[in-house]
Amino acid sequence: MARKMLQFTKLDQRTPDKRSAGTRRVDFDEIYGRFTPDAAGDQASRCEQCGIPFCQIHCPLQNNIPDWLMLTAAGRLEEAYALSSATNSMPEICGRICPQDRLCEGSCVLEQSRHGAVTIGAVEKFITDTAWERGWVKPILPLREREQSVGIIGGGPAGMAAAEQLRAQGYQVTLYDRYDRIGGLLVYGIPGFKLEKSVVERRVDLLARSGVIFKTNFEVGRDATLPELRKAHDAVLIATGVYKARGLSIPGAGLRGVTKALDYLIASNRTGLGDRVAAFEDGTLDAKDKAVVVIGGGDTAMDCLRTAIRQGARSVKCLYRRDRANMPGSQREVINAVEEGVDFVWLTAPEAVLGDERATGVRAHRMHLGVADATGRQSPQPIAGSEFTLEADLVIEALGFEPEDLPAVFGEPRLPITRWGTIQIDPVSKMSGLDGVFAAGDIVRGASLVVWAVRDGRDAAEGIRRYLVAKAAAAPAKAAPLVNA
Repeated sequence: MARKMLQFTKLDQRTPDKRSAGTRRVDFDEIYGRFTPDAAGDQASRCEQCGIPFCQIHCPLQNNIPDWLMLTAAGRLEEAYALSSATNSMPEICGRICPQDRLCEGSCVLEQSRHGAVTIGAVEKFITDTAWERGWVKPILPLREREQSVGIIGGGPAGMAAAEQLRAQGYQVTLYDRYDRIGGLLVYGIPGFKLEKSVVERRVDLLARSGVIFKTNFEVGRDATLPELRKAHDAVLIATGVYKARGLSIPGAGLRGVTKALDYLIASNRTGLGDRVAAFEDGTLDAKDKAVVVIGGGDTAMDCLRTAIRQGARSVKCLYRRDRANMPGSQREVINAVEEGVDFVWLTAPEAVLGDERATGVRAHRMHLGVADATGRQSPQPIAGSEFTLEADLVIEALGFEPEDLPAVFGEPRLPITRWGTIQIDPVSKMSGLDGVFAAGDIVRGASLVVWAVRDGRDAAEGIRRYLVAKAAAAPAKAAPLVNA
């Protein structure tokens, strides 16, 4: 059914149904349902079709959101999918995990005018899930196959997005990953209640059917050095992400029961995938019946908190040194966590982890927000005499991530890095100081969002294409075979 646009004066904002906290806190299934075709069309028709599409401007991928909303409202879903997927390598994943409240929906004119933003993420998810069900998502069939090959180090969203774009150009692509499954943090870092693994698996399978070669359990530096990969391929893309966790620097940080966020999430996700994880089975990384304290306020902290709830923790508390308004994580995630039983202890910083050999508690002190720094953000300051203690059997450090020492790990000391340890690249070509070596995603910009990794992977693929075209043009022509020689 075709609908007129600008229906925000008649239709209220509506999100897909969300399972009750009582039912969702006992499993790892996605918490949001899916729009019906009518609901998706109605919500899409609320779009104001702005002359300046702020939703598109503030989307890292510059997705043509107003047009695919209009097509959805008109019932032209196959065209809506074609338009959505033209700029996004995994719209069904971004529709689920992007912090739309900070990006497209947060910039929607209707949100600013208090009519309630168009529910862009839920419509995007509906469009692409429908496309999968109806067989509109097809393997890549390049118009021509090229002999040149590209090696991609890292099977996360940046590597996957680049692989898709390069295969569409006909290049031979091999994707190397240190884990036993392709997907990176989409598989091992993000819990199923935000992104069910089957959604990632079908996207990985599509790449395999498109001709991308996967080499898993492959560590650069152990199984091959970067110089060796450069010899094996015409170009190499580094898309490893950043996995080195920042740790606590307080007394007791080395006690048993203190763990890194990613170790905890990987153990939980592997267990959910059916793997045997010794540290989970012996209780080390299982929150069941424990008092859990998570330190940090980003999206990774939210994932840990909500995972602990589902594992049956006795209590789950989040320590964050600023207030709720200054949290870096998605406010939607905070709302979901509170509904599920997480206790947020705002304006609090840890002083020490207590215990002899094993953690038994966290001593913390209250904070207040002081004078703003050069960025305009207020700096937290401790309040004298405000110390108190929280019970804690499991303390999870969710303080962010840093790059590994890739020049040393990859066996290539000439790989240029910034003072933060990220790879230094040309902002236009995306190539590093090593000829034919490119980089994309978190290993360039630091820990960031999946949607930015997709954007970076696609941009790097374009830089690689231009490089390989120029390289092929500069190569000496092959001599024609002699006739009747």
